[in-house]
Amino acid sequence: MKPDNKQSKQTRLDWMKPVFWVSFPLVAVLSLLGIALSRQQAQPTAQAPSLSPAVSPVQTPAPSPLVSPTKPAQTVSKPTSPSPKPVDPTALTEQQKALNRKAKAAFTAVGSSVDALIEMHVAIAEGQPAVSVGAPNGALLLNQKGQQLHQLPPGTVYNVQPDGQSIRFGEWQLPEVVWLEIPPGSVFQLGVGGASPKETRTYRGRLLLVATGGKLWGVNYINMRQYLYSVVASEVSPSWKMEALKAQAVAARSYALTYYFKPVSPLFHMGATEYYQVYSGTQREAATTSEAVDATAGEFVSYRGGIVESLYAASDDIVAEAFQGKGMSQLGALALAEQGYAYKKILSNYYPNTGVARIEEDKD
Repeated sequence: MKPDNKQSKQTRLDWMKPVFWVSFPLVAVLSLLGIALSRQQAQPTAQAPSLSPAVSPVQTPAPSPLVSPTKPAQTVSKPTSPSPKPVDPTALTEQQKALNRKAKAAFTAVGSSVDALIEMHVAIAEGQPAVSVGAPNGALLLNQKGQQLHQLPPGTVYNVQPDGQSIRFGEWQLPEVVWLEIPPGSVFQLGVGGASPKETRTYRGRLLLVATGGKLWGVNYINMRQYLYSVVASEVSPSWKMEALKAQAVAARSYALTYYFKPVSPLFHMGATEYYQVYSGTQREAATTSEAVDATAGEFVSYRGGIVESLYAASDDIVAEAFQGKGMSQLGALALAEQGYAYKKILSNYYPNTGVARIEEDKD
């Protein structure tokens, strides 16, 4: 979250993530890549979501923050992700072969990073009466079985809203759970507020739409690498010293991993707001912050073999007041970087008795 010295302490406290440090067994981290590489894992059939309080990651002994607001999250049955069907390569058209080559190139481009193998499920629309959806390069609408429902032409924007136990997508009446699949390397657009949204953002990955209780939920399925490209650039200035950006990248990855293993809802791992960490889609990405993410690929803050939920805030006084000093000051990290500190030294300064570990791909 961004520093703003003109706001009151109470307002700045609202920015904070009111949760504690948490450790998870390292063996879970080491098995993570095996899970990510098998995208075809069985998932339960989707049911209409129902609301329940948020589930916070398990606490470890640490001073309690002074402010502990609660945020409701949605307990839902996890929708089934569509599974691809085998295709005979010799039966492909030249156009399909060209698309395959493009997809292979896109996969190779991200495959060099272990972060690309971890898929985050981020809520980018929570309980909305309507949203707008578009795809500059077109998209497919699929049901939970991966069957095509409709094809979206490039550049067309649709008003999407819940309609009883279904979703009205423009003039189409669709099931209550729908997947939006875009071409490899492309993006989709989502606006909150219907056909005339107050804010429209562009995202990579896939979009899951779920209608329940007269509201609509949108979840972005995005790999960790591309997720962090947006988060780091949204949380701090891309003009900062590289070592400060690397420290932010590691802290943001650690924070995301805790929710990967302990989601707030069966429907999604975490939200996209300041309550968690800001995820703004592609428009906030920058070359320097993306470089910091790639330079620290797979690295996280570790304590006694587990993942630390690495809290951070804009300044030392906010960290001290909200978390009793247990977290990283982003401005403080910048100051240390300007003094010549390396990012691991910056992290150890703010997270005492911890180290930086790295997720390794299981080659077996």
